[in-house]
Amino acid sequence: QVQLVESGGGLVQAGGSLRLSCAASGRTFRSYDMGWCRQAPGKEREFVAAIMWSGDRTYYTDSVKGRFTISRDNAKNTVYLQMNSLKSEDTAVYYCVADYTKGITPKSTEYDYWGQGTQVTVSS
Repeated sequence: QVQLVESGGGLVQAGGSLRLSCAASGRTFRSYDMGWCRQAPGKEREFVAAIMWSGDRTYYTDSVKGRFTISRDNAKNTVYLQMNSLKSEDTAVYYCVADYTKGITPKSTEYDYWGQGTQVTVSS
């Protein structure tokens, strides 16, 4: 099992940047595929980005490609989401997610473990 704690959210102006971090507990962190999902007010949770356990492969939803970068440091049990050129439509609660068995997937419902979320607000 893995427990996830996000940090780094906040208020930023459109065009600005934020870096989210997710600290994971457990000695088997390096075995998990990790990702980020988000939920905007009044909308369903949606997939944002994912990274394979080895860091060799990443996947992004189309709306963030070229602006967001997911990375991980297995020595620190941490996964990051660098968000650049932020837009008002990126405003949401961002959740760190993990899965052990299914591989990286763009389906938010496929991830078994979720953090508590961190709020990102982009003002226009």
